[in-house]
Amino acid sequence: MPSFDIVSKIDSMELENAINQAKKELANRFDFKGSKAEITLEKEEIKLSANDLFKIKALEEIVISKLTKRGIDLKCIDRKEAEISPLGHARQSIKLKQGIDHENGKKISAFIREGKFKVTSQVQEQQIRVTAKSRDELQEVIGAVRSHDFPVAVTFQNFRD
Repeated sequence: MPSFDIVSKIDSMELENAINQAKKELANRFDFKGSKAEITLEKEEIKLSANDLFKIKALEEIVISKLTKRGIDLKCIDRKEAEISPLGHARQSIKLKQGIDHENGKKISAFIREGKFKVTSQVQEQQIRVTAKSRDELQEVIGAVRSHDFPVAVTFQNFRD
């Protein structure tokens, strides 16, 4: 039976490219000359650090603009408030969210059921498996899920005949 998976996943290569572009822009910007500002990418978060709150906000704008230009959905990130140390140095972390949690999986599955499509959907760990008898029905579900606004970014993988 034809099937596909609905997942919420960030393309790691695009993420690295976006961060590298942000670092290049940081190195070339005149307002950051001589300041200790940096952008670092760790496994599940992006860390920003700068001399003051104003520069942290500018760093955040740079990173967000590069992420959107590389096609990364902003629903996949969770911006934390900037922390200011007693010396005035500022830090901020941007968490990366991947996977569909159980609650949002239920919402997506319920949306598919309410659409009266001739498909079955199952929530499996951090993804949703959708199966049907024909490929056309699956494509209708993909179109409907894409057009609806869910609280998580959705992508489609493993389309099988």
